[in-house]
Amino acid sequence: MSKATRANTQSPAPRGGDRHDLIRVHGARVNNLKDVSVEIPKRRLTVFTGVSGSGKSSLVFDTIAAESQRLINETYSAFVQGFMPTLARPEVDVLEGLTTAIVVDQQRMGADPRSTVGTATDAGAMLRILFSRLGEPHIGPPGAYAFNVPSVRASGAITVERGAKTTVKATFNRTGGMCARCEGRGSVTDIDLTQLYDDSKSLAEGAFTIPGWKSDSQWTVQVYAQSGFVDPDKPISRYTKKEMRDFLYGEPVKVKVNGVNLTYEGLIPKLQKSILSKDKEAMQPHIRAFVERAVTFTTCPECDGTRLSEGARSSKIDGISIADACAMQISDLAAWVRGLDAPSVAPLLDALRQTLDSFVEIGLGYLSLDRPSGTLSGGEAQRVKMIRHLGSSLTDVTYVFDEPTIGLHPHDIQRMNALLLRLRDKGNTVLVVEHKPETIAIADHVVDLGPGAGTGGGTICFEGTVEGLRTGGTITGRHFGDRAAVKDTVREPTGTLEIRGATANNLREVDVDVPLGVLTVVTGVAGSGKSSLVHGSIPAGEGVVSIDQGAIRGSRRSNPATYTGLLDPIRKAFAKANGVKPALFSANSEGACPGCNGAGVVYTDLAMMAAVATTCEECEGKRFQAAVLEYRLGGRDISEVLAMSVTEAEEFFGAGEAATPAAHRILGRLADVGLGYLSLGQPLTTLSGGERQRLKLATHMGEKGGVYVLDEPTAGLHLADVEQLLHLLDRLVDSGKSVIVVEHHQAVMAHADWIIDLGPGAGHDGGRVVFEGTPAELVAGRATLTGEHLAAYVGA
Repeated sequence: MSKATRANTQSPAPRGGDRHDLIRVHGARVNNLKDVSVEIPKRRLTVFTGVSGSGKSSLVFDTIAAESQRLINETYSAFVQGFMPTLARPEVDVLEGLTTAIVVDQQRMGADPRSTVGTATDAGAMLRILFSRLGEPHIGPPGAYAFNVPSVRASGAITVERGAKTTVKATFNRTGGMCARCEGRGSVTDIDLTQLYDDSKSLAEGAFTIPGWKSDSQWTVQVYAQSGFVDPDKPISRYTKKEMRDFLYGEPVKVKVNGVNLTYEGLIPKLQKSILSKDKEAMQPHIRAFVERAVTFTTCPECDGTRLSEGARSSKIDGISIADACAMQISDLAAWVRGLDAPSVAPLLDALRQTLDSFVEIGLGYLSLDRPSGTLSGGEAQRVKMIRHLGSSLTDVTYVFDEPTIGLHPHDIQRMNALLLRLRDKGNTVLVVEHKPETIAIADHVVDLGPGAGTGGGTICFEGTVEGLRTGGTITGRHFGDRAAVKDTVREPTGTLEIRGATANNLREVDVDVPLGVLTVVTGVAGSGKSSLVHGSIPAGEGVVSIDQGAIRGSRRSNPATYTGLLDPIRKAFAKANGVKPALFSANSEGACPGCNGAGVVYTDLAMMAAVATTCEECEGKRFQAAVLEYRLGGRDISEVLAMSVTEAEEFFGAGEAATPAAHRILGRLADVGLGYLSLGQPLTTLSGGERQRLKLATHMGEKGGVYVLDEPTAGLHLADVEQLLHLLDRLVDSGKSVIVVEHHQAVMAHADWIIDLGPGAGHDGGRVVFEGTPAELVAGRATLTGEHLAAYVGA
């Protein structure tokens, strides 16, 4: 009996926990998902595919990752949850088998001028500790080497309330590394006074040339004219020194203007607070143009752009200061750190070496730690976030990536694939939203969503292996083996755009002639200098329309109609047809439902719990007052028009009673970029990355210009969408435009009329033109990395 018992203990039955090898999703309805049910294997690499807007991000990020993070947040106390973002439970019936999710997305890092690659990662903090221990002369703790920490000195009396109150004298000193002149920004602003006013005129004659400042009625102008500090009838050029000082730099003081108490402040601080402190991208176009004319940013003369105080720059290790170290290319900095021999800080040096080596391993060795984080592309920002996870000892967690190959040359994609497989092989579940066939090919499991985008998507079209996908008959399967052929004949240029002696960032006195009237593609590995050449050297003047990778800003009140300017002609058409004001047909203005202020839903804040959104009972989610919905155009009210798709609206505004040429033109451009399925009133916050990119492209297509500069327009696009983009680029060129594209996608390279290849490497190993010519010549020569990969792609 005892022997039998021992035999049983040696071969136990499978435990319950061993059966949880799947993440089960049943009945997901987030955004456009239509009761999606899927089972995802754990400890495998699963790639989610489908056209842009098919529901990939809704399933992976907004359902699986969001619920994992919400459940983790619920393990904290209510007090701690009060300081954390509140997350609502996704609309899904069942979610089982979740593990801790680590999300590595493409959200741009903060564009704060104080944020750099060093501050955004652990590398900067470790470097400061290293210098505080080994730097000579020793100037203080790590904060003394930080450009975000100002030096503080204080002395005085303090009252200590401990039993009986006692007053004691105290002094306080803190040594920081911030440059006092530029406050750790590295640059100082210089304002061109001639752009602010005409000094030959008096204030009464309208001397101000600042947009919106009018002498006769503007309160701001009246404060200066009636302050008593200056003579309003005297030309500014004849002001005394005191008047000029008060006029430009006067301290805030209360003055009475027409019986009203107002605050007078010098013109320079007034502008800095009211205009210059705002985000330039969020400004109206005429205000942004004024700021660009009036303000110049120059390198700080005291710190020479290093952001650091003289003391921080004077402390050195082997002749290298922390400013020198942060300015080095990271691959060079890693070599310098490896050469340091200091047993007293051995653990710190090991950790710093690992972090810097991770930068190199992930293909970011060309960056420097003093690079402002706001200048990183979406792909670079995502890879910087990956660095802290590469050496992690965590296993059995779920890593979620959003197109990790974005911004990567085909040469670098192989390295990224190896990193994804390494994370999987440590026992983690890796979920990747991806369009590139090179990454889809390494998947253990593929989930294909579609069949279309928006309301035409949201269902599972295929689940299984990569081989099964190839023969599955879905859009992704049909396009998986697509290979664009190199053109037999290319267009002849109509002229050239000369670039001479370009030195922006890592460019080395580059001389190149960019042909006009054709499709020119600028290629090269990440960090080779493509964007520096295109955005930093091509003069952004009249006739140049530049479309970069900058994120679209927009709240849940913003939609395609407001972003593209489509709503303006629609409002005017409704107003004209009904004889009322256009403002009535805006949910953000006079026509808004008073119950929900035009939001369509009412939000109830529940402190640390997720806010509850309920459809407004007054307008039933239509966002407008009932009286506004009585007005019609072509038999439709404004809420019905905003519910239309782009395709439906294009037909509606194209002919008949509702014919509106201005609206029809904008809708035509949206249809041209493949957004015909979007509804006009869909909040921008619900659009995918690829949809936002194309919405931006459609908006800029309306600008008048002869040269279009596009920065990776294939970002976020499915293989089928890339084909449509190529047709759009062809139409632009055939209409007489010159199109210059910075791109890594081989299909775009093969379709080009002319290729300019930069390299041969990244950072200081790049910055040179290594090839100029047609795609056929690049493939035939195979002399560069781009040539090798393009030849392999087209099967040459």
